[in-house]
Amino acid sequence: MSVNINKIRILAAAVFFLLLFSDGGWAKAGGNVGNSSVNTLGAEEFSVPVADSVSSELNILSSAIDSMFSAVDSVAEEQLPWPQSLAKNIDSLLDKPMFHRSQVALAVYDLDADSLLYEYGERQLMRPASVMKLLTACTALKNLSATHELQTRVYYRGTVVDSVLKGDVYIKGGFDPMFGAYDMQEMVRSIKNSGITRLDGRLFADLSFKDTLKWGEGWCWDDKEATLTPLPFECKDIFMQRFMEQMDVEGIAHPDSFMKMRAEGEDLVLLASRHHTVENMLTKMMKDSNNFYAESLFYQLGASDDVPFASTKRSADKVYDFIKSLGMNPAEYSVADGSGLSLYNYVTPQLIVRLLRWAWRNKEIYDSLYPTLPISGVDGTLKKRMISTPAYGMIHAKTGTLRKVSTLAGYTKAANNTNLAFCIFNQGIQTGAEGKAFQDEVCNELVK
Repeated sequence: MSVNINKIRILAAAVFFLLLFSDGGWAKAGGNVGNSSVNTLGAEEFSVPVADSVSSELNILSSAIDSMFSAVDSVAEEQLPWPQSLAKNIDSLLDKPMFHRSQVALAVYDLDADSLLYEYGERQLMRPASVMKLLTACTALKNLSATHELQTRVYYRGTVVDSVLKGDVYIKGGFDPMFGAYDMQEMVRSIKNSGITRLDGRLFADLSFKDTLKWGEGWCWDDKEATLTPLPFECKDIFMQRFMEQMDVEGIAHPDSFMKMRAEGEDLVLLASRHHTVENMLTKMMKDSNNFYAESLFYQLGASDDVPFASTKRSADKVYDFIKSLGMNPAEYSVADGSGLSLYNYVTPQLIVRLLRWAWRNKEIYDSLYPTLPISGVDGTLKKRMISTPAYGMIHAKTGTLRKVSTLAGYTKAANNTNLAFCIFNQGIQTGAEGKAFQDEVCNELVK
């Protein structure tokens, strides 16, 4: 339906004046000055009933016209082009009382038209919480690839005589967060299958893969996160204990204690190894927002054969390099860890949307990233959100939660099949639920 608002307003005005000057309008008040039947009553006698009559009719006409204009405006709103309609609806959501006392920044990008569709404070620096994992994942996929292996290896130095290993054994950690009970069984069985039944020497744990920091920079002391060891067993710092226990199960005699030392030298012999790939770990890292997995991937970025250990700085530098490759100035952001737990992380919705655009335009990257994102009402950290709403099953996005902080960023499709990338940061909120409710409303507007 096409509506010409100006014509309708002119028509309404014409109706108003037609009624005003009709026999039921002005004439009724004795105002027909061109007629010999002008009322000759004194003004004092006539003024009150005339005023009351005219005022009453004017009020009725005014209400009718207001209703007409309201209906016209409603039709006009329905006829707004989609981008303008979307912007108007999001603007109305930003008028909530919660934003009198909290901060919000968001950006919506039209991936098909390659243009910014909506923004509000998109350049504001805010804490991304676990949306930081998007930056970590994309940096890793670009620099390491999905097939990059996180390895845990067993070496020895010495000789094997009559099933006795006469020499030292080194277990070199590669910060593999997926190393679990099955991996431990297979690793120790490999040692046994090589014909070794006794370790006659020292047992060393090589923790040189990363620096000695047990937690990330800017983490709160009461976060109660797992120790960031490069030799984890089921994301806990108990690898060597479990290794010795498994050797007992397999009947391999061994030292009762271990020491820490780096495995070096060309005379080292590989005895056993286990590995998982970046692709293997991404789903749990993103769907479940696993912080230990994210920190492992972050430190993979800073690892190199040319340096003795990966540090926070070297890992962060890789992320800054990636930000620069997106055409953004890395000096404007702060990267302190890979999970988003740190209070020192500061990025913008503009950067995150630029990152999502980059991934979408690189098929190999997108094919690795997109399936790992939580789906609204279906799985991961979005499993309980947007159920029974238009956005159910339509939002593929990474969530983020810290105290007073809630974030959401990812992909969706509008009802007109437009591909969108979006990022929403809420900060200074009373509760996480408050931020999530706002984000869910925005998502519903995106898919309408």
